[in-house]
Amino acid sequence: MQVSTEYKTQFEEAYVSYYARMKRFARQYVIREEDAENIVQDIFFDLWEKQLEFSSFVNFNGFLFMMLKNRCIDFLRRKTLEQQLIDEIQSEYIRTLKLKFESLEALDNKFLNETDIDTVIKNAIDSLPEKCREIFVMNKIEGKKQKLIAQELNISVHTVESQMGIAYKKLKEALKYYMPLFLFFFI
Repeated sequence: MQVSTEYKTQFEEAYVSYYARMKRFARQYVIREEDAENIVQDIFFDLWEKQLEFSSFVNFNGFLFMMLKNRCIDFLRRKTLEQQLIDEIQSEYIRTLKLKFESLEALDNKFLNETDIDTVIKNAIDSLPEKCREIFVMNKIEGKKQKLIAQELNISVHTVESQMGIAYKKLKEALKYYMPLFLFFFI
């Protein structure tokens, strides 16, 4: 890009005259020094790229102020949205932690003796539809890979995956009061 000497001189004069006060103004609104510097530098970069003729402005001060004001508004709008998203994610994380805590806390110790756990799980597995139960047992109890199950039962891997999805859904429902057990044994 070819820049005239006259434009370089005008640009340097504008930079020296306005940079510090623009940065001070921006800092009042965007708070962090680095953000204020970035905003002002972006404005001067745009001026350099567009090579606007400074003498063509009736009120160059007003033009720079409007650019600066608009960039600060854009920055604050973006930061506000980012913070709202972070707050929502944090809030969801806290809700999840509370649910997990309550789930573990509610797990009654009487279900933790071996025969009760086995009975609860066996009953849940027995409640599955026959083919679904067979595939689930082969995969989770016998430890067979889905591809091998598909070969042994002469069905597609997709069917095995589908049946496993159904099994998980039904077991999750059947064991909803024992969610920690479900997660411990099957996930």
